[in-house]
Amino acid sequence: MELNIVFHATAIFFFIFFITKYFVLQLQLQQDKSQNGPLALPIIGHLHLIKQPLHQSLLKISAAYGQVLLLRFGSRNIFLVSSASTAEECFTTNDIIFANRPLLLAGKYFGYEYSMIGVAPYGPHWRNLRRFTTLHAVSSSRLSALSSFFSDEVHSLLHHLFMDVSPIIELRSHLWELTMNIVMGMIAGKKYYTRDTSTTYPNPNPNSNEVMKFRRIVEEVLKLSEATSMEDFIPVMKLFCGMEKKMEKLGKEMDELLQEMVEERRKSWRLRSSQEKDKDKKKEERILIDVMLGLQETQPEEYTDKLIKGMIIAMILAGTETSAASIEWAMALLLNHPQTLEKLKSEIKQHIGHERLVKDTDIPKLNYLNNVIKETLRLYPPVPLLIPHESSKPCNISGLHVPENTILLVNAYAIQRDPKFWGTDSMEFKPERFEGYHDDDLDDKGLKYMPFGYGRRRCPGEGMGMKVVALALASLVQCFEWERVGEEIVSLDEGHGLTMPMASPLHAKLKPCIDMVHVLSQLSN
Repeated sequence: MELNIVFHATAIFFFIFFITKYFVLQLQLQQDKSQNGPLALPIIGHLHLIKQPLHQSLLKISAAYGQVLLLRFGSRNIFLVSSASTAEECFTTNDIIFANRPLLLAGKYFGYEYSMIGVAPYGPHWRNLRRFTTLHAVSSSRLSALSSFFSDEVHSLLHHLFMDVSPIIELRSHLWELTMNIVMGMIAGKKYYTRDTSTTYPNPNPNSNEVMKFRRIVEEVLKLSEATSMEDFIPVMKLFCGMEKKMEKLGKEMDELLQEMVEERRKSWRLRSSQEKDKDKKKEERILIDVMLGLQETQPEEYTDKLIKGMIIAMILAGTETSAASIEWAMALLLNHPQTLEKLKSEIKQHIGHERLVKDTDIPKLNYLNNVIKETLRLYPPVPLLIPHESSKPCNISGLHVPENTILLVNAYAIQRDPKFWGTDSMEFKPERFEGYHDDDLDDKGLKYMPFGYGRRRCPGEGMGMKVVALALASLVQCFEWERVGEEIVSLDEGHGLTMPMASPLHAKLKPCIDMVHVLSQLSN
């Protein structure tokens, strides 16, 4: 009996010893292969190192182990790049290899089975979407034709703030409503928010249930789309986490809302005569759904309802939260740097005066304004890790072998704060650093500034986003005096998700500039 106990105990001991030894050796081998990167645990890989916000967590890993790393999230290889020169290598020489998107759950449920432009695999379908977007949705001629529409929405916001008797405002809601009205006006010809001057808050129009659903859906989609869903990397976790079911439910809710919007425009489209349709096709400012419905008549197999809905949600996701967040970050930084705010106000006054409001055509002349925006996007890029890419075949980057189907995460947040390129004051808000700087500078330093990505998958809505942000920010600074609510500086804590909003909504004191009162008083809703 005692011999049996000793035998079994010895067997168990050696079994545990050899299993432990095996895993330790595997971990050591993996550490050697990954250029002395962090140790990967069995099954989960490096997921145990990940915390929120993701870009901050990956920044710490890069600081500890190197700017170019091969990691493993569960069953997926991850190529983490926090180096400007390596980012250039990925998006120029090897751009076509990394033109794919990984097939993550968010793309399945929010991107219409990976058919939406932002998540579609590289190929003919994506090229058609890109062509449509650049020709019909955000072309320079279309944006020029919509300039007065953009201005009207900004003026509506200014009018409301001018009539508001509250000395302190929460800016995020106002900026969301501004960008939502602009995007939905372009897409569906709808104005979701009207502003009743008898209240201190914008009122949704009769579509209030619809707009509140949209806001909630957009916020949830962006949070759930961050590239750290456990179920994307450890498939067996689908049995326990419930994240996929949550995405599926939200995706169905989103689809129902978008289908209602398409049907509403389809009814209007069918009631129009052939002459009206032909006349409308010549207008650059025509409603985007109408453009797609017209193409659906001649190319029904290509322009399906699924494609139309995917284009709508892509425009909403790209054009609302990111633009609103960029304006909010800029205002927070200006409130923390009163001298910079005053310098910007002086530039606007020098070029425009106080007899009229800033126009779209003024923006290129306002160099300091553009520097403020660039510096804001440097410190707080709209999508800090860009949208994930995926390698379509094996390649060698910066001396590392990158296998096929490896997810590429480029930490633009880290690159754009790298003191190697931006100096010892890289963490400081200093718009002057952009004097004489061009976005497309590709020198031996690599891609050190890319808030909208780079290469084939660069954000096609960059021009529209910059136009809205610049006009709104310039108008807010021109028309109002801004102060922090208290003596303490505004908290710049970062939220998390695919985009990077402020952790807490920005509150600020404001009052109309005395020399702009006569202009503001002439505005109407």
